[in-house]
Amino acid sequence: MKLLGKNHIIISVITFVILFLMNYIGNDLPDKLERALMIAFAGVIGLSLGLFILNKGKNDNSPPQNFD
Repeated sequence: MKLLGKNHIIISVITFVILFLMNYIGNDLPDKLERALMIAFAGVIGLSLGLFILNKGKNDNSPPQNFD
């Protein structure tokens, strides 16, 4: 999956909505909106970093020496 492609944006939006709703509905503290937004943004950033690392080594034809 290409970063910032159509599929990545769709998955990021779905991830944001799920994390936001889980944290907003399940939190009774007065700052639940701020917490839900921060956690949802952190989830999307973590997803993007994970996909970047996954795509970085995807087409690597030279594996590391003495891997075992």
